[in-house]
Amino acid sequence: MELRRLTDRVFYSMHNKEVDRPVLGYIYGRKYSLMVDSGNSKRHVQLFNDAISDERLRKPDFIAITHWHWDHSFGMNAVEGITFANKKTNDKLAEMAKWKWTDSEMKKRLETKLEIEFADSSIRKEYPVLSEIQVSTSDISYDGKMEIDLGDIVAELHPIVSPHSEDCSCIFIPQERVLFIGDAVGVDYYNNCYLDKGKLHCLITTIENYDFDICVMGHAEPVSKLDILNIMSSLLER
Repeated sequence: MELRRLTDRVFYSMHNKEVDRPVLGYIYGRKYSLMVDSGNSKRHVQLFNDAISDERLRKPDFIAITHWHWDHSFGMNAVEGITFANKKTNDKLAEMAKWKWTDSEMKKRLETKLEIEFADSSIRKEYPVLSEIQVSTSDISYDGKMEIDLGDIVAELHPIVSPHSEDCSCIFIPQERVLFIGDAVGVDYYNNCYLDKGKLHCLITTIENYDFDICVMGHAEPVSKLDILNIMSSLLER
């Protein structure tokens, strides 16, 4: 895995379509470091930590989750730092932590539409041994804006309205003018790929109000503020 530099103190790893591994972020402060999303497995976390080590950076002290979907949260049990998730995300993770991860139970969740085919097939690729799946809740749950002081740099955690999922959060690094939005710009895969344009319009307004230069999405290359606003506007006009 390659760790790419966005600014002096912000890095990211690229996504991997084959096993649905999303972009992971890394913010380096004078005292502490923050990882954005925990990845989809212990293996994903290990690859990320190896990439950090190659850059002679310390392992994340904190980990902030953008939303509950498995590819962004299943690595939580393998990280070593303190994890943060907003209340809605944590509630969903607590629900999933009770699920049984066997072939038969996963098939039942597909039949009842509790799970979707794409997630099911991707999980099976990442976890040949299903019993290795361990869903964890975060160490700290927040409701509303939260700030994490990393030392000379602050990470702001903001719950946001998104058409992708009810629990989305963005992570804003004002000093570096970088905004991590996870999969916030996306359809709701758990509702027949429905795109709620009212929620998308709200998201556009929210993002317009952040003073940033670079936007980091969950499954794509980083883009400029103008580009992400254009992408959302084009979706709105469909």
